[in-house]
Amino acid sequence: MEPVQSVAIIGAGNMGSGIAQKTAQEEFDVQMVDREAKWVERGEQTIGNFLAEAVERRIFSPQQVEEIQGRITGVVGTENVSPDTDLVIEAVFEDFDIKTAVFRTLDEVCNEKTILASNTSSLSVNELALATGRPDKFVGLHFFYHPAKNRLIEVIPAETTSQDSIERTVQYCKTLGKVVIVCKDRPGFVVNRFFVPWLNEACILLQEGIGTTAQIDAVACKAFKIGMGPFALMNLTGPPIALHSTDYLSEQLNCSRFYGSENLRKLVDAGEMWEIDDNTDINQEDAEIISTRLLGQVFAVSAQIVDEEICSMEDVDRGAKVGLRWARGPFELANRIGIASACDMAEKYAKLAGLNLPKFLAEQAGIGGSFEFSYVDVTQDNDIATIQINRPEAMNALNVDVVSQLGAALDNLNNSESITTIVLEGAGKAFVAGADVKFFVDKLREDRFEDIYEFTAFGHKVLNKLENSPKTTIALTTGLALGGGLELALSCDYRVGTRKTQFRFPETSIGIYPGLGGTQRTPRICGLAAARWAVLAGNFMDHKSAYALGLLTHLVEPGEIDATIENITQIGKPINKYPMKPSDDNHPIVKFSNSFFSDENMATLLSGTCPEAFEVDDKQVSRQMRSLSRTAPIALSMASELLDDAVNSDGLQSGLALELERLSVIFGTSDALEGLSALIEGRRPEYKNN
Repeated sequence: MEPVQSVAIIGAGNMGSGIAQKTAQEEFDVQMVDREAKWVERGEQTIGNFLAEAVERRIFSPQQVEEIQGRITGVVGTENVSPDTDLVIEAVFEDFDIKTAVFRTLDEVCNEKTILASNTSSLSVNELALATGRPDKFVGLHFFYHPAKNRLIEVIPAETTSQDSIERTVQYCKTLGKVVIVCKDRPGFVVNRFFVPWLNEACILLQEGIGTTAQIDAVACKAFKIGMGPFALMNLTGPPIALHSTDYLSEQLNCSRFYGSENLRKLVDAGEMWEIDDNTDINQEDAEIISTRLLGQVFAVSAQIVDEEICSMEDVDRGAKVGLRWARGPFELANRIGIASACDMAEKYAKLAGLNLPKFLAEQAGIGGSFEFSYVDVTQDNDIATIQINRPEAMNALNVDVVSQLGAALDNLNNSESITTIVLEGAGKAFVAGADVKFFVDKLREDRFEDIYEFTAFGHKVLNKLENSPKTTIALTTGLALGGGLELALSCDYRVGTRKTQFRFPETSIGIYPGLGGTQRTPRICGLAAARWAVLAGNFMDHKSAYALGLLTHLVEPGEIDATIENITQIGKPINKYPMKPSDDNHPIVKFSNSFFSDENMATLLSGTCPEAFEVDDKQVSRQMRSLSRTAPIALSMASELLDDAVNSDGLQSGLALELERLSVIFGTSDALEGLSALIEGRRPEYKNN
């Protein structure tokens, strides 16, 4: 597969400039195109304003902003798009005729390899594809506003779209750090299919006099655990957009309930916004009506989405959580409320709206229990199997379900004669951002350490399925890998990274030590002193330092990933997985680690004192001393002992057994609960060394 490297965006408005900005941020070459120079310049100014704000918030440095802007070339006229552009994304008005006119020009200008894409939230992708001269190289994209900030994107292949075009487009979206939902071409796609009628239903409730805008917003916020209700959201995005979208769905789905309410029409005609006061008090009966109606609408329509095989339950929930920033998706809400109650709400709404409610809701209610979700996806390409941990809304954090499903997937693949290589990756911008910390906090507060031990012990078994796999195992760590996620990667034979790779062991700063092999595999890979730098001080490792330490075995460009995996597959398992020394002894961090975290300095460092041979005023030294001072003393000491044990124990399995044996000690400290609690509460912990 040839990766996308050059991208053109047709339309320099708010959406187009946002897509151009995000694409340039991820180091693609970008052309931003509009009909007139003034519109291109306005788009460039919009990008400049966003990036200036990012500098103020210390997201980017001035130099990074200069580099981002340097990757964007303004182009006047679609006919002047570079012919050899890999991907062209149209982001003009939501009008079929205007869009197809753009594509006719692009068909003439671009060479045969160029993929054409339409950023659309409502139009038929199949019809747009047929209106181009390259239906096999056409795909729908639905970016969510603001495209440089919102992590969700819906990828909608046409019936004619080739698999190669889909894969290249999805890879581009993933490189942007997007959470990708690939879905069927149906009106509203996924998120808008349930979200837009939800907005209109709120308008209907207002029109019926059930509550005021403020009251309905307040009830909705409580029912859905969200920060903004439907009326506040419409004011944010613009009531005309809501009206246009709901009318479109009403027409396409032949559902009069979705037709824009009269009060919404009057508001748009008057060019006004919703008035929302501060009085949110409402009687229980009316609040129940509002809550039941809004929930029922979402349950009913979400069930239709799954029944029509537009996407999975998991993707519906993912769309709500990532795209709309809901705390829970529709099916997770149904589980929380109870399937029987959710089904009853959906049936009442379906009767109101004249919708056909899929049978599986009632069937699940009859069975009892909750919906079960899959967070681990397995695909196979010839002899290479890819396991994707697909929980991007939680940065793919490891919980009981994920670890259990990962173990089952590894059992199947390890026993498969058709597989030679297992690739492990994470969905979205992270590989795996550690374990689910809330689980630990909840169990400690419930005085149920045995559950923590059982979870961790099972995690060891699952990682050993990678460690001892007869297959060649590769962790595709092209994003963030923290704590347990990094430990998961280290259990693989190889770790492939890109410039987006970031590693860190944060455990000692949150009151614990790495308990899934981090204290044992790390020193066996990069040596004891470098492991101390990584584990004890919890230093962030970028792609270059991770590669120098040997924690990354391969550092490649995004476009080289597939070829690298193929090459590793040909080589097979490594001759020496644990060299016990860094890959680059001359790297500054390696040199510093070997001297600062040497054996003779450890007693001094653990006492909180700087070794005599080092100047406290030295920037690198002061940074390490500050990091060490912010750790929990008991966790720091135990992690140090376990790192030493990795060198002195009889073998890896003996060292891993020591990690497990000492869990009761570390989780029995008050500092462990304090550190973990502080993390989820967003505050700095106060350790008492007990």
